[in-house]
Amino acid sequence: MSTEIKDVVKEKYGEAAKRVASGVANSSCHASACCGTDVDPITRDLYDESQKSGLPSTAVLASLGCGNPTALAELKPGETVLDLGSGGGIDVLLSARRVGPNGKAYGLDMTEDMLALARENQKKAGVENVEFLKGEIENIPLPDNSVDVIISNCVINLSADKDRVLREAFRVLKAGGRFAVSDVVVRGNIPDEIRKSMLLWVGCVAGALRDYDYVAKLARVGFEAIEIEPTRVYNIEDARTFLSAAGIDVDKIAPEVEGKFISAFIRARKPAASSCCSSTCCG
Repeated sequence: MSTEIKDVVKEKYGEAAKRVASGVANSSCHASACCGTDVDPITRDLYDESQKSGLPSTAVLASLGCGNPTALAELKPGETVLDLGSGGGIDVLLSARRVGPNGKAYGLDMTEDMLALARENQKKAGVENVEFLKGEIENIPLPDNSVDVIISNCVINLSADKDRVLREAFRVLKAGGRFAVSDVVVRGNIPDEIRKSMLLWVGCVAGALRDYDYVAKLARVGFEAIEIEPTRVYNIEDARTFLSAAGIDVDKIAPEVEGKFISAFIRARKPAASSCCSSTCCG
């Protein structure tokens, strides 16, 4: 990440972790300043009651994602999973359930307060096949060809160097390994000023990729079988309060924005046996 974006992300998510640790839900943050409010269409209703059952309330309250990658990644017993930007740990704990005692779930986060919260949540949940790592998603502290599945929940869009994130994801995946993340994606062309305002809302602090750019970047790294599946489409009413507060005529821009910002599940696979010998696709 660039230093500026990284500092903003650390501050925002550090504050969110402190709120949860003190027993205050993230609904206390102002809707125009961060995601995770109790009326926020991005983060609400991502996990059903059966998934939340048995998890510490602080793991659920700390969720600031835009999807539920653990429900879509088809995790199998015995697999090793890595969650990029694991936050309070909810997706890591859910993954650990799915891969079972013979599997392993890693969570990677750069924010000390989130890591402390996640480790406390792990302790409360009594889950042993989990390890939380400190680091940045652009520099994953794991060896080549070491994980079966990479998941992430609305975090890659926060990075200023998405190409590096995807290269690192490709590097640590085993041959045939799966990339299965939830993220914010933009469909079509939108005026820059409107795009910036919408991304401040839907992406919380950063720049989501256009769908075809996401596909191109994954392919350039060496991934195959790339798919983007919309999981939630945001309409203009979802963002009306935020955009109005920013001085934007919501009704005027509606035709240019409606249905173009989505949460999506992005799937890709590292080739089982690659014939490529370039530096971009050989682990």
